Amino acid sequence: MFGLFNSPSGGSNTPAPDAARKGAAGIHAVLGTPLADPLLVGQAEAQFGCGCFWGAEKGFWRLPGVVTTAVGYAGGQLASPSYEQVCSGRSGHAEVVRVVWDTARVSFADLLKLFWECHDPTQGNRQGNDRGSQYRSAIFVDDPDLLALAEASRQAYQAVLNVAGAGRITTEIGSGRRFHFAEPHHQQYLAKPGSRPYCSAQPTGHILGTYPGATYLLPAGVWESYDWAIPHCVLRGDNAPIALV
Repeated sequence: MFGLFNSPSGGSNTPAPDAARKGAAGIHAVLGTPLADPLLVGQAEAQFGCGCFWGAEKGFWRLPGVVTTAVGYAGGQLASPSYEQVCSGRSGHAEVVRVVWDTARVSFADLLKLFWECHDPTQGNRQGNDRGSQYRSAIFVDDPDLLALAEASRQAYQAVLNVAGAGRITTEIGSGRRFHFAEPHHQQYLAKPGSRPYCSAQPTGHILGTYPGATYLLPAGVWESYDWAIPHCVLRGDNAPIALV
């Protein structure tokens, strides 16, 4: 979800100092990659809020070319928010997934396609049965070019929803939101033994196509692993990354 108090417009995408305190110096439970290492050449990062971060994280870590993912809090006022503070709705943070990807293997457009299709971005401060500002739809990215692409994708998906007679997108898009790692037991939660198979996302069932600036790198077959007509399809999918054939 995504140091006295940081304003919502302050900070950066760099992992916050509380990373070590929350155990984020660990290794991804599925990908085997570090959760909090600095970006390498050819890598980029962004944060996505799609409701409860458990299911959203699994959706992103399965994409080929994703280097690592982590869940956390962003967009609020507290310097080091806890899960309880965020869930109170008073800290101003959203539950988000930090995604780091290899730009030669997967594009930001691919990630945006998954983002728009995996939840309902018209629901305001809720997603399905989860209600509160912590569950709002959001994209936070610092690169100006990626920020512009996020805005373009929103316009394109709104056009799709308009044709379908759906509602207005309420997704917050911005930069400079400091990322705070969530507690260790939330990281890759759905891949851990004994986890509760829960995901609040409510996909609209509408598909994002091409739009100006979008360069998709993943083959069409990847998207066959996400069937939005099936309730909670992310939960039903395998934990392992999708294999390219």
